[in-house]
Amino acid sequence: MKDSRYDAIVFDLDGTLLDTLEELGAITNTVLEGHGFPAHPLASYRYFVGEGAETLIVNALGDHGSDKDLVRRCLERFLHIYRSTCGDRSRLYPGILDLLDGLVRKNIKLTVLSNKPHELTLKNIDLFFPDVPFDMVFGQRDGVPKKPDPAGALDIAGRLGITPSRFLYLGDTSIDMRTAVAAGMVPVGVLWGFRDKEELISSGAKHLIEKPGDLLGIV
Repeated sequence: MKDSRYDAIVFDLDGTLLDTLEELGAITNTVLEGHGFPAHPLASYRYFVGEGAETLIVNALGDHGSDKDLVRRCLERFLHIYRSTCGDRSRLYPGILDLLDGLVRKNIKLTVLSNKPHELTLKNIDLFFPDVPFDMVFGQRDGVPKKPDPAGALDIAGRLGITPSRFLYLGDTSIDMRTAVAAGMVPVGVLWGFRDKEELISSGAKHLIEKPGDLLGIV
């Protein structure tokens, strides 16, 4: 018999399950320097990431981000490097595996929705969570709008046959909170990720948690 108020959880990936900031920043800086642009401090990438690889490149290029051909070339280089080095500079946040194990024990369905390209989302999950029984994992897919559009989240709910209001949605940015609100899911902001609590609250977070295990109390 299920003992929770929720049936499923949608997890963001970067900044929620995995600390990928160093990896994304290092790869992007390599691309920038290869095209004659200066590197950015790692902290800047907290605000560059979250809306997919192409937007990351546009943000990093700054005033040059409107040059579509330049963006295309930088994006191709970024993806080439990322495919070959995926996971080298990323790490699990402390307590994440214990949280996932606790949720499995409660028979909560686990899903992932990321704006990272789908192939790289799957690769990250395979690398860092080989034994976690995720029910569904989606990155950015052709034909499915990126977050904060709720299409991806609603697709997950429909495939699982679970009402959106029975989902918790865990993320670290306004994009995640806005996605959850638009999908009719319960937004939970994490305070260990890339953004601050003010952004999460102003974007609709219903709960804020300081460490992964706190989620079990909400469930």
